[in-house]
Amino acid sequence: MDQLEEINYFATTIYAVEKTEFLKPIRAISDKYLEESKNCLGKNMTVMTQNFSNNPEALEFAQYVSQTAWNILASQGYAMNDGVTYFTEMWTQEHNFQSSMDQHFHGNGAQISAFYFLEVPDKACKLIVYDPRAAKVIINLPQADADKMTPASPFGVFTPKEGVIIFTPAWLPHSFSRNMNSEKPMKFVHMNIAVAAAPQTEDPMVEII
Repeated sequence: MDQLEEINYFATTIYAVEKTEFLKPIRAISDKYLEESKNCLGKNMTVMTQNFSNNPEALEFAQYVSQTAWNILASQGYAMNDGVTYFTEMWTQEHNFQSSMDQHFHGNGAQISAFYFLEVPDKACKLIVYDPRAAKVIINLPQADADKMTPASPFGVFTPKEGVIIFTPAWLPHSFSRNMNSEKPMKFVHMNIAVAAAPQTEDPMVEII
């Protein structure tokens, strides 16, 4: 029997890292900004804050996320020695009972999207990522087993965990299922990260712009 050589091209890589040390400070910042949003707009099913990427209290967290995004892009083969990563957005979302987020992706120059999960009660939203290859989506055949993640899968589902940061390409379509916990909200920080030309220095560094 012939042995077929398996060659994989154009894979979509998603990264996850547990960083519980940021939970306390980022929860505190998020709660302050969420309270401001509720005072301005009222408490809704979905509550979102303003951007706080430049808040000094979030500096250590922002530097870690930005540097990690830089490392990811460099490891993927992009020419990053003359580039710096910076945030186009960093905001907290509070999803109350029945709240969800429809499928979408991020543009405006963003290269990496990241999610830091702050509070994940039972029956909370799940992160869903979708096959970005339009041609495959159009002609996809039925799956033999929808419970298995295979090259035939049209989407993947992640069960969030408190203290975990997930990094994805900004162009990867994603959504959040409904929070089915009627008593506790789900909260996470959503970030979009772009790349700009590095300042002309002898030792290029990742900066927060």
